Amino acid sequence: PGPNPVSIERCCDKFVQRQLLAEAGVPIPAYRLATNATEVESSAAEIGLPVVLKPAVGGIGSTGVRLCRSVNELAEHTTYLLAGKHIWRSSPRILVEEFAQGPHYSAHIMGNEVIGIVAAEFGHPPHFVFRGFTFPALLTDDEHADVADLSLRCLRALGLGWGPTGIEFRWTKHGPVVIEVNPRLSGPPDPQMIQMACGIDLIAEHTKLVVGEQCDLHRRRSHAAAARILVPDRDGTLDWIDGDSQAAAVPGIAEVKLFVKPETLIVMKGDSRDEIGHVIAVSSSLAPTAAILQRAVDLIRWSITPLPTEGKQEQSGPHSNTPSRDAT
Repeated sequence: PGPNPVSIERCCDKFVQRQLLAEAGVPIPAYRLATNATEVESSAAEIGLPVVLKPAVGGIGSTGVRLCRSVNELAEHTTYLLAGKHIWRSSPRILVEEFAQGPHYSAHIMGNEVIGIVAAEFGHPPHFVFRGFTFPALLTDDEHADVADLSLRCLRALGLGWGPTGIEFRWTKHGPVVIEVNPRLSGPPDPQMIQMACGIDLIAEHTKLVVGEQCDLHRRRSHAAAARILVPDRDGTLDWIDGDSQAAAVPGIAEVKLFVKPETLIVMKGDSRDEIGHVIAVSSSLAPTAAILQRAVDLIRWSITPLPTEGKQEQSGPHSNTPSRDAT
C-alpha cells in the first residue's frame, strides 16, 4: 500500500504542483518559474514586489526561501541561490511567487479526512522560521469548512488521498490561499500537538496504513495545545543553556526538548535549522494553554558568545524572540 508515485513526484516539484492547482481553480499566489537572474528580475517585475523566492524542488524547512522586499534583496538572494551557496539536487529552477499576506494555517490530513488545522506564527522577515503554533486554530465553523473544502480540492487536483498530507494556507483579504501541499507528515511539533490535544497519533496511524492495517482516526479528547520554537538571535558559541527541567515541571507542560548542547557553534541560516528546541503545553482551552506555555518558556535561558568580529559576550533568551504574523 502507498500513494501514487507519479502524484508524489508532481507534488514535490513546486512549479508543477502550482500548475495543477491553478488548472483546478484552487486559489494560489501568482507565480513564475526562473532559471537565471534576468528571468528572476523580470518575473518579480511582472508580479510586483514583495515576492518570495524559493527553490522549485527541495527547500524543506524553508531552506533557500526568502521574502524579497526590494530590488537589492531580490538580487542578493538570487545570487545566493545561483552562485553555488545553495545546494541544488538538479538544475537550478527558482519559483518567484507573490507574497500572500495574512495568518498562516496548516491542514493536517490522513487519507481524505482533515484531522485538524494548526495556526502558526513566524519570526521576523525576510526569513521564514516558525516561532509558535496553536491547535486547534481559532477559526469559525464556516472558516474551518472553507479550509477543509479547499484541502480536499487540492487532493483531487494533485491525485493524492492515501496517507498523510500537510497543506499550508494564508488567510488573505480575499480568503484562504494555498501556499504549499506536502504529501507527507509535517515535522514536529505539529503531530505531537495533535496527539496531545485530541488523542490521534498521526505517526502510528500512518504506520498502520503502510503495513496494510486500518487506521483509527477517532478523537479521544478535545484539548488545546500550543508550542514555542526556541531560536537564538545571533551567531556565536553557545556557552550554556538551562531551565529546561524547571520548564518541564510547570503543570500543563507536555514536552520540552533542547536540540543543542554547550559549546555548540551557532550559525544562523534563516530556516528550520536555526531551531534549538521547543516547548509544548496542553490544557482544556487555548487561553490557559498560552499562559502555561509562556510561563515555561520564560524559565529557559542561554548565553551566546558572539564570534570575535561581533564584540563582547552577550546573553540572549527566548524572551527576545517574539513571534510575528508578518512573515510567511
